[in-house]
Order: sequence, then structure tokens, then C-alpha cells
Amino acid sequence: MSPAPVTASDEVLNAVSRLSLFEGLDERALRQIALSAEFKTLEKQDCVIHKGERGAHLYFLLMGRLQVIDSTEDGQEIGISFLKPGDYFGELSVIDGLPRNASVVATSKSKILALRRAVALDLFHHQPLVVERVLKKLANTVRHSAFQRIILAMPSVSRRVCAMLNHLTVIAPGGLSVINDVPTQQQLAIMINTSRETVSRSMKSLMERGIIERDYQRLIVRKPEELQLASRLGKYDENAH
Repeated sequence: MSPAPVTASDEVLNAVSRLSLFEGLDERALRQIALSAEFKTLEKQDCVIHKGERGAHLYFLLMGRLQVIDSTEDGQEIGISFLKPGDYFGELSVIDGLPRNASVVATSKSKILALRRAVALDLFHHQPLVVERVLKKLANTVRHSAFQRIILAMPSVSRRVCAMLNHLTVIAPGGLSVINDVPTQQQLAIMINTSRETVSRSMKSLMERGIIERDYQRLIVRKPEELQLASRLGKYDENAH
């Protein structure tokens, strides 16, 4: 009597089918992916990827929020970017087999899906839709890295704060300029290589001038033109009162 075929659970299959990277793949391909995928739960501050380790998995964020963090030679942490549900990460080491070039840490309780490297590589080799999406993401990563270098090269900390806030600003329905899921002041400090206290002073200055306004879990940018100008000129000094 032959053994019963191994099948992916409905929960894993449903999670895989909702991921944008796999949109358009047939059911057979989705089931093959689900067979090798597994869920992992992260608590706040848990590290899912450590810089320098070998990349054995491609990861997908299903719930929560993660931050990509690098470090300087003297051990100073620098925040690179945030990941939101639906994002995938760890693809560089999956592709080239080299050690991870950054760490990824949970900033809230999160749930991820892990896909073995061999399965991910097979997808990259045989699924044109997946390859196209990965290439577009890699191009976006290069552009973001260039932006990060520009931010860190700015001599004025207040200018760095304004430039990062301007970068995070999006247009909400109705034309309002907002920053959703605002990073904490500590997270912003890591992203622009300064102290939390300095970020706090700069944010306070921008609020006192009516440029930004806190609205529950988001910021409303009341004067987007002034924020953009400040990101270029460093107009609002962090020590201003």
C-alpha cells in the first residue's frame, strides 16, 4: 500500500496564495510552495535575521512590523527600512549564497512565513512572474540605499529628520499629506544615526510651527511644502524653541 500524499495545510496554502510575489501562479505551484513553507511567531525585539549568517530561507511578513538594521564598524546601529505585511526579505543571500548583509528585528509582535532556499531558487529559475517582481524589488532596494546614503551625509540633524519625514509622507484619500505607522523616535534616531533626544527636539520644533500634527497612530503633514524645503535647507534647527 503506497503512503498517502503529503498535502499542505489550508492555513499555509491560504497564506501563500495571498502573497503578492506569487500572484498569478497556478494552484499546483502554490501547493508546492506551501508544502515547504512554515510559520514562525516573533515577539517584539526578536531578531529573525542576523547580519553575517548564511541565508537558508526566504521570509515573508504576514502580520506585524519589522525593521531592517545595519551597523557601522564601531557598532552603531542604523535603521535601513521598515517591512510591512506582504513584504518578503532575505532574497539577496538566497540568490548569491553569501552571508546576510543586515539584520531584521521585530518592532511589534509579528508572524512570518519561511520558505527554504532551494524552493525559492527553483521559483527564481522557473517562474518568470516571480523573477520580474524580484528584479523590480532589487532595483528599488538600490534606489533606497542611495537615498539612505544621502540622508546620512547631511550635516544637520534637523535636516535629516525633515528629509526622512518627507520621504515617509504619502497622500491619503482627499489629498491630505500623512505619515502612517509612524516610527518611534528611537526608530527614527536609528534610521538617521542620531539620538532619540535630538529627534524629539526636532519633532517638537516642527509641531510648534504647525508643520506636522500628531493624529493617533499617524502624523498629518499640514505644511508639506515647508517640510520639503526644510529637508533641503535644514531650516528648523533641533535646538530652536
